[in-house]
Amino acid sequence: MSLFEDTYSTVEESSEGIFRDKGSKFIAYAYPFRDESKIKDIIAELKALHPKARHHCWAYRLSPDRTVFRVNDDGEPSGTAGRPILNVLLSKDITNILVVVVRYFGGTLLGVPGLINAYKMATLDALENAAIVEKTVNDIYAVAFDYLQMNDVMRIIKDENILVSEQQFDNNCVIKVEMRKQQVNTVIGKFDKIEGVKTKYITTI
Repeated sequence: MSLFEDTYSTVEESSEGIFRDKGSKFIAYAYPFRDESKIKDIIAELKALHPKARHHCWAYRLSPDRTVFRVNDDGEPSGTAGRPILNVLLSKDITNILVVVVRYFGGTLLGVPGLINAYKMATLDALENAAIVEKTVNDIYAVAFDYLQMNDVMRIIKDENILVSEQQFDNNCVIKVEMRKQQVNTVIGKFDKIEGVKTKYITTI
């Protein structure tokens, strides 16, 4: 058993959900989401699509370790919109996802419990209509080696079933490889045994 998880759940495609209560309509949009700078564009698109909607509330969760998140109530009473959306993402343990709930006001106030329930139920419906997938947490390394060491390096890559994302073959060769976190110690140990091969950690995805 590993000391850390190297998998996480997310969505691969956008999905929608809807919830109605006392004339108000709550339309939830779930998106695969990895770049916080894109949120303004997504909200702008939804406001263009729903110009008469009263609120566009949202929450997102980012990174394989699920540590990055933000919520926005967009004018609803504090804690009644963004937080219930986020709580659904937490309970489903989904990350790299944005959910925006567009609300059309039906003329009757729902009260705090009613709002919390509405944003929660709309989000749940969107996730029930989504394809939730499990992905592995991968580390990317650059491996530098001499051309004469090519066979030894490629044998390790083949034996360990590692993905090569970039390669540059010359007298001095560099390849970028992507591997699950659980593989890292084993694979790097094998590379280290080949004289002159250098490995450098780049990033986590």
